[in-house]
Amino acid sequence: MRLSGTTVLVTGASSGIGRATAEELARRGARLLLTGRDPARLAETARPLGAETLAADLADPSSRGELAAWAAAGDPEVVVHNAGLGLAGPADQVAAEDLARLFAVNVLAPIALTQSLLPPLRARRRGHLVFVGSIAGLLGVPEEACYAASKAALHRYADSLRAELAGDGVGVSTIAPGIVDTAFFERRGTPYTRRFPRPMPPHRVAVAIADAVEHGRTEVVLPRWLRLPAWLQATAPGAYHALARRFS
Repeated sequence: MRLSGTTVLVTGASSGIGRATAEELARRGARLLLTGRDPARLAETARPLGAETLAADLADPSSRGELAAWAAAGDPEVVVHNAGLGLAGPADQVAAEDLARLFAVNVLAPIALTQSLLPPLRARRRGHLVFVGSIAGLLGVPEEACYAASKAALHRYADSLRAELAGDGVGVSTIAPGIVDTAFFERRGTPYTRRFPRPMPPHRVAVAIADAVEHGRTEVVLPRWLRLPAWLQATAPGAYHALARRFS
């Protein structure tokens, strides 16, 4: 599916992966509908790209409804579900309100938006949905149990949706990046301090998202070497966890 001349909705477009994705999609000739929580930063992203925007807080059901109506009016053929929150801390110390907000943004919002925008894609038998997950959703990460659970839910939803849409002309991709050089860790309140793996630039993820749409790729793991621990965890979980404990 070529992106040139295609209308694309990108959530979480005001910074990080979302901003880089908007820039890459514009470079490939897409018409952009951008949403994000911060109106000022969203405008900074959109202005040089000639994109249409709507500021929205995806944790708020009424704001999600407004976004769905606005997006439907724009009639996107591609939807990039990129918006997401991070949450770190011991599993038994996560506040209920933080947990609710995490799942509202990371899981409920993309599902609700998909339900709203999917019927016209099915009707025209053309379109693509991209879900930006995380390697945490495939492997699990200590003291990120709730965040990993939210991303695992997103991955499984996308997998199930892909099977459901087989033959309908609508593609579904999941992107599972490792550490990305954005403000994600600072915003969640726990900076990334490990020397390895080194954070990758958000543009690398943006290119992977655009390529997944244009080449119909189902699941992309970045960097590619992370496919090995993901495969080991899926096929030999005991060995994977023994190695993870040893090298963590």
